[in-house]
Amino acid sequence: MYKKILDAKILIIDDDEDDFIITSEYIRSFPGNLFQIDWCNKYNEGLKFLLERKYDLYFVDYRLGAKTGVDFLKEAYKNNCNEPIILLTGKGNYHIDIEAMQYGAFDYLVKTEISVDKMERCIRYSLDRAQTLKELKANEHKYRTIFEKSKDIIFIADYELNFIDINIAIEDILGFKSIEIIGTNLCDLIDNVEQKTFISSAIKECKEFNDKEIIFNTKYSDKKYCTLTYTFESKGKFAGYIQGIIHDISNLKKIEKATLQSEKLAAASRLVRTIAHEVRNPLNNITLAAEQLNNEEINETQNLYLDIIQRNSKRINQLITELLYTSRTLSIQLKKEPIQVIIDDVINAALDRLTLKHINLHLSYPNKVLTIFCDRINIKLALLNIVINAIEAMDEHLGRLEITVVEDNLNAILSIKDNGCGITEENLGRLFEPYFTQKRNGVGLGLAFTFNILQAHKATVDVDTKLGEGTTFAITFPLFFE
Repeated sequence: MYKKILDAKILIIDDDEDDFIITSEYIRSFPGNLFQIDWCNKYNEGLKFLLERKYDLYFVDYRLGAKTGVDFLKEAYKNNCNEPIILLTGKGNYHIDIEAMQYGAFDYLVKTEISVDKMERCIRYSLDRAQTLKELKANEHKYRTIFEKSKDIIFIADYELNFIDINIAIEDILGFKSIEIIGTNLCDLIDNVEQKTFISSAIKECKEFNDKEIIFNTKYSDKKYCTLTYTFESKGKFAGYIQGIIHDISNLKKIEKATLQSEKLAAASRLVRTIAHEVRNPLNNITLAAEQLNNEEINETQNLYLDIIQRNSKRINQLITELLYTSRTLSIQLKKEPIQVIIDDVINAALDRLTLKHINLHLSYPNKVLTIFCDRINIKLALLNIVINAIEAMDEHLGRLEITVVEDNLNAILSIKDNGCGITEENLGRLFEPYFTQKRNGVGLGLAFTFNILQAHKATVDVDTKLGEGTTFAITFPLFFE
């Protein structure tokens, strides 16, 4: 039978030179080897060679003066040395054998029982096993690195979706530390009741998921839009586990939402300009005819009707002008401005309303000044619109307005939060549409104008609301750096 040629550097650590010679002769006796065999008679010197990874295989005598071969194995274990170590002893001892194996000895040989065949089998087995373990550890390291450094949440859970292991990406995405989420059920992190029920039913039916969109709650009560993928993995006859990935798509959803809103506004703007043109032509004719009638002699009743025509013509013309103003491309003059100063200006402009309704105001700014590139007048108008809407949505004496600014990478995030009436899900999708309003006497152009300004500044706006609990506008501005 073909045997592969063995090629290795071997160190024999034995304080008896005669035993070294005998052991080395056994090693050299079997054919086809290309061994380099060296001798070391001191424990500390042998340990030094081990820690320096000088040799591929070590034979260590049990008796080494004040130290033993088991002490050598313990040091190797403590220092994560993976090279195979074979313990040599003058006579068999079951307890030494067990202890040696516990600390990673690849084999245990009694010197008086060594033969060429036994030595060859021992070396072949040790070198093959060492190579296999090396490859296994390399693979384990590779996949462990993927697990630990992935930007997606990778988890292992039981068949009821209780977390068994999870990587540190959960802290970046949902705010939880890995250690505090172990044992938690995945469904406890899901915001939507229908989604919870759907996943629970799917688990009972052993149904796998692939890129299912799920809304997760973060540790700080925010929402994250993610995709969930998981598969069932068999682990024996009666046990198993689920492995899965949670991918954060919140930024993508924000971009999609902003793009959709921009497209809707662009389409609305084109429609507005067309209608305005078509309405103004007959309106001009009506206005001219009314002015002509002013020069005629008419009775009191006719004069009343003429006055109604003129007033409503002016009102229609004013509405068209306002509508065109909100849909036009803004001409802005960008300058470096501290966002904290702009917000202070907005608060001063809204101070009377805050005072009259006895609204509690809570401000939170970062320690350093955050500078944005903006048109100060227009940005102030846009933010004032949002603040006034928040004040009007809250009850007198019970209102609480929270305005916070935080730095996030290259952005400044402004949050304007109220505890007002909130917005229904149906109305949320129409929030920035021209002429959509929930106010009794509102025109519905304020937020459309606000969105137009923010869009011109490359700012994004995200609205989170709960009916009866309040609304939060989160506005992200790109920061300006010198």
